[in-house]
Amino acid sequence: MSKSDPKPDPKPAAKLGFKPIPAAVAVAIAVVILLIPAPAGVKPQAWQLLAMFVGIIAAIIGKAMPIGALSIVAIMLVSVTGVTVDLTDPKLTTPDKITAAAMKDALSSLADPLIWLIGVSIMISRGLLKTGLGARIGYYFIALFGKRTLGIGYSLALSELILAPVTPSNTARGGGIIHPVMKAIASSYDSDPEKGTQNRMGKYLALVNYHSNPISSAMFITATAPNPLVVNLIAETVGSEFRLSWGTWAWAMLVPGLVAFALMPLVLYFVCPPEIKETPNSAQFAKDRLAEMGKMKRDEKIMLAIFAVLLVLWAGLPSLLLGKAFTVNATATAFIGLSLLLLSGVLTWDDVLKEKGAWDTVIWFSALVMMAGYLNKLGLIKWFSGVLESGIGHMGLSGITVAVLLTLAYLYSHYIFASTTAHITAMFAAFLTAGITLHAPPMLMALMMAAASSIMMTLTHYATGTSPVIFGSGYTTLGEWWKAGFVMSVVNILVFGIVGALWWKSLGYW
Repeated sequence: MSKSDPKPDPKPAAKLGFKPIPAAVAVAIAVVILLIPAPAGVKPQAWQLLAMFVGIIAAIIGKAMPIGALSIVAIMLVSVTGVTVDLTDPKLTTPDKITAAAMKDALSSLADPLIWLIGVSIMISRGLLKTGLGARIGYYFIALFGKRTLGIGYSLALSELILAPVTPSNTARGGGIIHPVMKAIASSYDSDPEKGTQNRMGKYLALVNYHSNPISSAMFITATAPNPLVVNLIAETVGSEFRLSWGTWAWAMLVPGLVAFALMPLVLYFVCPPEIKETPNSAQFAKDRLAEMGKMKRDEKIMLAIFAVLLVLWAGLPSLLLGKAFTVNATATAFIGLSLLLLSGVLTWDDVLKEKGAWDTVIWFSALVMMAGYLNKLGLIKWFSGVLESGIGHMGLSGITVAVLLTLAYLYSHYIFASTTAHITAMFAAFLTAGITLHAPPMLMALMMAAASSIMMTLTHYATGTSPVIFGSGYTTLGEWWKAGFVMSVVNILVFGIVGALWWKSLGYW
């Protein structure tokens, strides 16, 4: 080889499939728990599963691997160790039968209809992006209400609310659909963080864009992926008769959610006031964008019609009008919607296959629901709630006070979590069980914690998938983001705690 010949490229260094430091920390935490003797009243199996569970949660928090990959590891650990299997069962007489039973347990949640409800709904939401219907809805409301910056804020919030029932990925909704519309409006007024002009209106609109997300997520089971997990945990803790349907959840959260939506743009208007108050050109800007999009295309019309069908079926209107014989299961409804999109050609099977978030959600959700479910079955959650109960039971607090304190502790502990799913899986059932044991009204506390599971997204720039998307666009400083987040968490929890509690009382839920 002559000196002038280019040197061959060196072989790329082999990369591990995980981050060594976070993985090592997660393993160390799991090992430490394993080495601690199981407390009195806790089955060894339950303690071993807890070690695995905490290790997986620590790895999720530390982002040692993608959550879907960690879920595969979790399924493997449960199946290999047989930690969920009752070894006293006379049918399990050989190692192969024990292994088969463990594998069945590890995969049991893949048959959970609620998990598929979210997965299929995420697939359906791709139609909003593909057809452009989501952006059209946003521009339509801005054309109607966009003569003032405050009006644009309410338009963004209303767009978020309209899209929420069929967009289980709150990141796709807030970051993928609404955020580009918000940026386009801000740019039309030369409000650009790269130019240092974000205070004109971009900062305010970015915060409204983001804080619409937690409120809408609280209002529908299908508005964010962890909500079905909340439904399962409430049913397991309070009793299966309290399993919330799509319509029951939506009805319960309707009034406090609407009040929170009415207050949020106004509160942020005073917390981070925009320099530009009057925006007569924004309505015209939105109209111009709608003109560029032209009349609604065939696929948009079909998407809108299917959107309406889903809302009607999820709300249970056929059963209300025609009787229980016409009730359609919520997950079956989602499959109806996806089937119609495929049959009409609005979505292709390739579109569905490319919706990685949906398939990823089905995998990681099933793993976490499975582990949380078996922790409950093995008695670990009951034991931990007993620890909480003994810690605060001697204070002699009323049930309502207990519900408030535990809900606030649950909400603000999200400062140490970067995943709502990890947080809910780790803490929801134990806190709810402790509250009920200490005489908190069961459904009051369950609904308060369900709302808090979304409200906690307000707090930080890493609270949920939507936050780094919008924070990363540079419209706010870290201090401004955290300040607005804390203020909105207080406003939202007061709304759901006061307006929500009164509404739920009128509905007879407690």
